[in-house]
Amino acid sequence: MSKTPSHPVKISFRIDIGDTGRIGPGKAALMGAIYETGSIAAAAKVLEMSYPRALKLVDELNALSNPTLILKQHGGVNRGGAELSDIGRRVLALYKSMYEEADKATEDLQNELMTFVSGPFP
Repeated sequence: MSKTPSHPVKISFRIDIGDTGRIGPGKAALMGAIYETGSIAAAAKVLEMSYPRALKLVDELNALSNPTLILKQHGGVNRGGAELSDIGRRVLALYKSMYEEADKATEDLQNELMTFVSGPFP
């Protein structure tokens, strides 16, 4: 029998930025993994995401801001790499803060919703 998690209901948070794009959990996770690993390929591997998908998301993120959020260095003798720009680190921090505030603000509503949904939850 599977154990019921303490909080099976949770919000998903996405920020739409005009008509140009959005930042949601997947892009935020990719930004965080790039920050941690210093590589798009390594970040994709950590997230079990294909490298082409990760590159597409990086391009979408970079289209949101000038200067770019993620600095890419192509491979070669010294190998490639990637890092968040100063603005990229700030955008990621703002996203995380906004998510945490929204989660905290809706905690009672999430708990009430849990009373109406049934398990078992994986």
